[in-house]
Amino acid sequence: MSHPQYCWCGCHHPLNTQTLRSNHHACRTYKEQFKSPSFSITKSNRFSNLGKSSFMTPAQQKPSISVSYTNPVSVSASIGVDQSTHVPLTTSTRQEGHWQVHKFGGSSLENVECFERVSGLLQEKMLESNVESVTHKSKRQHGQTAESSQQRFFIVVSAVRGVTNILERLIYSAIARNKDLHYLEGIEELRDIHENLIERLLSPEERHSLLATLSSNLRDLRDLLRAVWIARSASVRIRDLIMGYGELWCAQLVWALLRSKGVQCSFLDARDVLVTRTASITSNRNEFLLDELTLSDLGNVNGMETIEPKKRLDKLTADSKTSKKMIAQPRKIIDWDISKSRLDSWLRQNPTQVVVATGYIACDADGVPTTLGRNGSDFSASVFGRILEAESITIWTDVDGVYSADPRVVPDAVVIPFLSYKEAAELAYFGADVLHPDTMSPAIFSSIPIRIRNTFRPHAEGTLIGNTVSESILTIPSSPSNVSPATASAKANVKNSRGVKGFSTVKDIALVNVEGTGMIGVPGIASRLFEALYSAGLSVIMIAQASSEYSICSVVPGSQADLAVEAVRYAFRTELAEGLVSSVDTLRNCSILAVVGENMQEVPGVSSRLFGSLSRVGVSVRAVAQGSSEHNISIVVDSKDESRALRASHAAFYLSDQTLSVGILGTGTVGGTLINQIRQQIESLRLEFGVDIRIRGIANSKKMLLVDSLQGTVDWNAELEQEQQSCNLDMFAKHIQDTSIPHAVICDCTASDVVTEKYADWLAQGIHLVTANKKANSGSMKRYIRLREAQRAANSHFLYEANVGAGLPVISSLRDLIRTGDKLKEIEGIFSGTLSYIFNEFDGSESFSTVVKRAKDKGYTEPDPRDDLSGMDVARKIIILAREIGLHFELSDLQVESLVPEELRADKGVNVETFLRRLPEYDEELGRLALQAKENNQVLRYVGVVSVEQHNCRVELRRYDQVHPFGRLKGSDNIVSFRTWRYDNQPLVVQGPGAGADVTAGGVFADLLRLASYLGAPSSPMGDFSF
Repeated sequence: MSHPQYCWCGCHHPLNTQTLRSNHHACRTYKEQFKSPSFSITKSNRFSNLGKSSFMTPAQQKPSISVSYTNPVSVSASIGVDQSTHVPLTTSTRQEGHWQVHKFGGSSLENVECFERVSGLLQEKMLESNVESVTHKSKRQHGQTAESSQQRFFIVVSAVRGVTNILERLIYSAIARNKDLHYLEGIEELRDIHENLIERLLSPEERHSLLATLSSNLRDLRDLLRAVWIARSASVRIRDLIMGYGELWCAQLVWALLRSKGVQCSFLDARDVLVTRTASITSNRNEFLLDELTLSDLGNVNGMETIEPKKRLDKLTADSKTSKKMIAQPRKIIDWDISKSRLDSWLRQNPTQVVVATGYIACDADGVPTTLGRNGSDFSASVFGRILEAESITIWTDVDGVYSADPRVVPDAVVIPFLSYKEAAELAYFGADVLHPDTMSPAIFSSIPIRIRNTFRPHAEGTLIGNTVSESILTIPSSPSNVSPATASAKANVKNSRGVKGFSTVKDIALVNVEGTGMIGVPGIASRLFEALYSAGLSVIMIAQASSEYSICSVVPGSQADLAVEAVRYAFRTELAEGLVSSVDTLRNCSILAVVGENMQEVPGVSSRLFGSLSRVGVSVRAVAQGSSEHNISIVVDSKDESRALRASHAAFYLSDQTLSVGILGTGTVGGTLINQIRQQIESLRLEFGVDIRIRGIANSKKMLLVDSLQGTVDWNAELEQEQQSCNLDMFAKHIQDTSIPHAVICDCTASDVVTEKYADWLAQGIHLVTANKKANSGSMKRYIRLREAQRAANSHFLYEANVGAGLPVISSLRDLIRTGDKLKEIEGIFSGTLSYIFNEFDGSESFSTVVKRAKDKGYTEPDPRDDLSGMDVARKIIILAREIGLHFELSDLQVESLVPEELRADKGVNVETFLRRLPEYDEELGRLALQAKENNQVLRYVGVVSVEQHNCRVELRRYDQVHPFGRLKGSDNIVSFRTWRYDNQPLVVQGPGAGADVTAGGVFADLLRLASYLGAPSSPMGDFSF
């Protein structure tokens, strides 16, 4: 018996041959569609052609009428595929030529400009590949025909950005009967989005049929949502049908736009060829495949009246996804044989060089429309690539490729030029913004390379994902604009030698730890743990167990921690009661840091470098997991340390610069000079050593300037002068210790004791210190020890070479002697550049006061010369050196010979002017000493002495032969003599400029670079040294 087929528009008018060939059919929608010369009906029911285009390719414009019975209300009929055509899998019916698959996501198709960009990009690619001419004019110019072309393009398109989300919200809105955001409003929003695109991209003649199709589809959508609204529920089939409209509209628009540009192409509704089946299991036992989504599945809809309507709908959507029922997304599996057969058949009927196909959607074995899940368009591209045996699959998106780390956390992350399938899958699993592992499966099966590229920067090479190949042929990865190509090249070279490709993190996880002596040597403990978690429907992200078997921990999502602990405690309730298992507890607020690289197993020391980098920034590791394949090292850290751990580990493998967040206190002569010296060398340090010094804060006693990074063109002095923010040392330190930058450094170029009081706290917080301020190291012994304890506790660095001898290597030389086992006997030196100049000039031929005044006029002295003449500056330096060799002296223990007359001291109320005016009254004694020395071929020198043998320290005026190294000293130079067991008869001497802004700032700068070396910077330039 023959049964009628009903009109797919929903009017329930029966269709038959007579009504098709006449005007007796009463349906207005149908008549509008039937007027189109391309209208065709195939074996389907009223839902079969929902979303179908009313315009087709020439081969698709052949009416194919087939009448068969289907229930007009059911959605379980076919979707318009000619199921009578079956092609044996051993026979390929595709045309000759190599296919390239190009997939464009919603971010690439957001607005008119994006559509035009994609169109131009495709035309350029076609011309580059010698495809059939883009226009008939260019075809004649190139002298090519369709048959002679060998390169063919298969273009997979997602929905316009945001459209799929709108469709999903409309379903929830209809189920919830949302009064403030009715689904009809959403439909009009969709109409506005697509009509605006159509009218701006296509001419009036070209847009007519597309607008008619859009209107028809929106009426269908309205009817479907009306049904959902009435039933207050939506089946999986209804949801998939509604969610697939976005891809249909966008693909049709891309198809029409390309044709308007003269590109000969065909439109393919993927539901005509891709056939899926649903996996029999879900990824989580606590999930279930919900066939009918109802109001109760949306979570709590009460108490939402005060929420803004649009946010309320977003909350409804979110609640439905996080409800206790954990509604699962059915996992779709492609039926490869049927899909291949149908695509071959379609290509035979539609011979073409360019195909524009819908992503995300497919059909099931019954022909019912379905979807491939979120990111399904990427999966569609991979599926089509496998069926077509494509030579490549290109995923066009809004990023340059796969980054070595999240560039929002690691600004200097670089694009990885090549990833193996395994590496990409590992990074994807641990949250990196790359392809989903399921997406890569079809490509892996057929060994098809996948390239991730940027639609907005089409000339960037992107990331190639494929089988392991030689990476030497790949181009240098692109990098952020603030990193030079030379630096990117250097980093790429080092990266290849280390075996690590990228870093990724998983946030909000919890450790569930089971401990007990009763677990040791007992078989089945791990099995029972995993069975307990499986029975509770929990997914274990990673596991770790010590060889002693005393404890075993598993990592679960943070939101499931309570459920996991409850399940495990129940499973081990007997052991807990008997004390065989001592505890089942959880550690929350953790994150996983994954280090991925297929070649790590071939490079020794990867783990050492990783854990060393974390140790240097004070990050504690809670758990570690690594498989024998060594493709991935996963570590668990506290969530608060996640950014720091990511930056530090990334920098340790030279995938980014060794970055230092630097704050400079003091903007006087030394501090200002230091700022300028650093800015002059920033680019050179990046290029040659990969060291990135970022000045992020400048402060004086009144104001502070806090920035992300002081740019080279900025007048920092003017900026600080205009700044209104008062100096707050705690706020300053907090800004410098940015969690996104692994290393924080404060450089103290002041002489303030207020600043040095903060040293211990800063060191304890992990902030490194570089200082020219001598007061911290020469203050009380109690504070000196506290600084060292804070430094060791936080593994922070405290460098102060400029404390003694400005830029001279005095302290570093002393440390080298001690560390190599030498024993100090005596340290003697001229440590004051001011006093060195004065006594090099003063030989008795003129008065001491005259020489002092000349030194002040030339800028060799402090504003108050008594600060130099008192000998306290030298005394502080002597105390510092004495403490370096283990002598615990206080400043009060030193014997200091002051050159300031007792009556002219500042504590007597004598000002600078009075001091200089009255100083000649005391010239006689020093003049007499100078003349006596001169008569004996000697000179006067003001020195500091540390005597280890006599266990004392002195600062005094001494006489030396003119041929003595101290006697031959000229100008304002400093000189230090180390007499040791090794250097006894001929002491080790360090000599050079020991005063002045340039050399003091240089000493601080040298310490800053020494710190970078301690933190992992290379000790030699990273350039090419081949000759």
